[in-house]
Amino acid sequence: MNTKFIGTKQLRQNMAKIAKNAQIKNERIIVLRKNQPIFELRPLSGKNLLVESFRRDIEEARTDKKRGAVKSQDEVEKMLGL
Repeated sequence: MNTKFIGTKQLRQNMAKIAKNAQIKNERIIVLRKNQPIFELRPLSGKNLLVESFRRDIEEARTDKKRGAVKSQDEVEKMLGL
């Protein structure tokens, strides 16, 4: 995977083009502010997209559990009409 460095202004002005090119060329984008890296953008492949989706779901479930926002199996079955 190649790496490309761009400034925040360039990203703001050309976001769609940069995203499309990054996906086609499988490029990692490092965004700079005053020549200091502030974040990284990279395209997600099918496998990576699935992993990221699972990671988000797991984190959301952990947050719900900490808040006590969980349902019992009986409650879920009732909600689903089982």
